[in-house]
Amino acid sequence: MFNSKKTDPFFVALHKIAENMREAIHYANDFKIETVADLKELSIKMKQYETDGDKLIHELIVMLNKSFMTPIEREDILSLANKMDDVLDGAEHCIAHFEMFSLFEVDKSMRTFMEFISKSADEIVAATEHLNKKDLPSMRKHIILIKDYERECDEVSRSSIKQLFLNEKDPIRLIKFRDIYDQLEEVADSCQDVANTLETIIMRNA
Repeated sequence: MFNSKKTDPFFVALHKIAENMREAIHYANDFKIETVADLKELSIKMKQYETDGDKLIHELIVMLNKSFMTPIEREDILSLANKMDDVLDGAEHCIAHFEMFSLFEVDKSMRTFMEFISKSADEIVAATEHLNKKDLPSMRKHIILIKDYERECDEVSRSSIKQLFLNEKDPIRLIKFRDIYDQLEEVADSCQDVANTLETIIMRNA
């Protein structure tokens, strides 16, 4: 169905959106938070990634509006872009709450969440690389891994919240940590939404 020798601008645009999202996730994961000033720096940078992502989405929408033909359904192109943007938006929102709470204590559960989310971001980019090459079947292995990582995040969420309620005596800290855990779980869920959209693309274009 595809001409594999010619790069499609829509797939290139989707890949750029994925790469910007991954870069933001890895930046947050690698950033060392030690002071309130660090939180501010991280929050500002994540907001810039989000702004860059919004610009890429806008450029894609302009392309869609101008194009008579698209390589796959317009709805699938836009859905995939928006789902990837949800991952970035969720990560930026989570970091904003770190700053809002002045929370520079990153515990083991948060680090584990971010490791799995970072791995999911890598798989999303790898999948869009196959999409860019018009090799849809090769996306499946990356979809499977993203869903595996989301299940791992489910386990982290359950265990971390259980331990939080068992061990944390300060109600304010309990509220802060519970909020962060929930937001990180939502980011992982957004990664799975990307995987589901990729599955739909494969199904419709097999």
